Amino acid sequence: MPEKKILIIDADVASRNFVARNLLDQKYEVIQAGSGKEGLIFLWRDRPDLAVIDPTITDITGEELAKKLKQDARTVNTPLIALSSDPGVARIKSCLDAGFSEYITKSGQAVFLLNEAITRLLGVSGAPVKQGGLLMVFLSAKGGTGTSSLCANIAMNIGQNQPEARVVVVDMVLPIGSIAPIVGYEGSQNIVTVAEMPPADATPKFFRDKLVELKPWHFNLLAGSPDPESGNHLKAGRILDVVSALQASYDYVLIDIGRSLSRITLPLIQRADLNILVVSTDVSTVSLSKTILEYMKSKGINMDSVFPLLNRAVGLEGLSKAEMEKALELPIKITMPYLSSNMGFANGHHQPFTIKFPKDTASIVFQEAAKEISTHARTLRAE
Repeated sequence: MPEKKILIIDADVASRNFVARNLLDQKYEVIQAGSGKEGLIFLWRDRPDLAVIDPTITDITGEELAKKLKQDARTVNTPLIALSSDPGVARIKSCLDAGFSEYITKSGQAVFLLNEAITRLLGVSGAPVKQGGLLMVFLSAKGGTGTSSLCANIAMNIGQNQPEARVVVVDMVLPIGSIAPIVGYEGSQNIVTVAEMPPADATPKFFRDKLVELKPWHFNLLAGSPDPESGNHLKAGRILDVVSALQASYDYVLIDIGRSLSRITLPLIQRADLNILVVSTDVSTVSLSKTILEYMKSKGINMDSVFPLLNRAVGLEGLSKAEMEKALELPIKITMPYLSSNMGFANGHHQPFTIKFPKDTASIVFQEAAKEISTHARTLRAE
């Protein structure tokens, strides 16, 4: 690993030393500062390659510090990571708006997340090996593409094809979840309630033992926000901790974010083994999908991890597959046939499509899609 210099700014000596020991073990050169003003001096004088900052420092707020650094030619390109004890959504947003590249909440998973972020932002070799269950994110550029239905049905087929595997689906569509109505889940446990749990309680064992298993669907479910008001109170700083615990408990973790691409869901996309981008044939969706792909590239996401899936949700009209591939500059990996009203009928009865319509051509495509997606994710993990 090439030698890199990292500055830690944190008023808490114990926390600062803990982070420093972790970085020294990885052969980074480490500088420490106990205040924002001292940190500014080190940043402008010693030019570290990256800074880890607790934004709750009091002499200069983390947001003020970041703005000063981004306005100075000497530090405008220095990556900044917030490592904070404040999990509030407002603080996360203000820090990212001020110029921080990442926001990590101090927790049991913080060291793992910090190491991963540093490796990615510095572009150094020796990146930590991904561990735990395969992480797959389902997303789309526009509503109405059937992302949640596809996520649930592909997860079902992964579980059915691999009965020895543990599969969990996480609904991160905001501000209100969309998978519970599809699978018929009416429980009170959801992403908002588990994010409110103390980190010591939200352990891998908790998620392994307490998440409801949906027998016809062959997967466990962490449901989405039950209403917009609850979604607005989601403790976003806890999401990566929750996902880490799920990966420690399950072989496959499928997350549905729908078109909720935001600073909350972006870290999930960056961390995923595979990102399934659901597209449809209408021109507006293809155009928006192209915009999302460009955004993902700008955030350092490897296009090899993007798996375009064409869902003809509105029928056969629109662009051809070849025209879409040319526009997206990526091959379409899977094409779902037009499902007419059958998907809505299966969803209305809370049944997997392949159980409700076992002889439908789409049932075969769902089975093949599940095999190809899981195989592709394993291949990328092994590289």
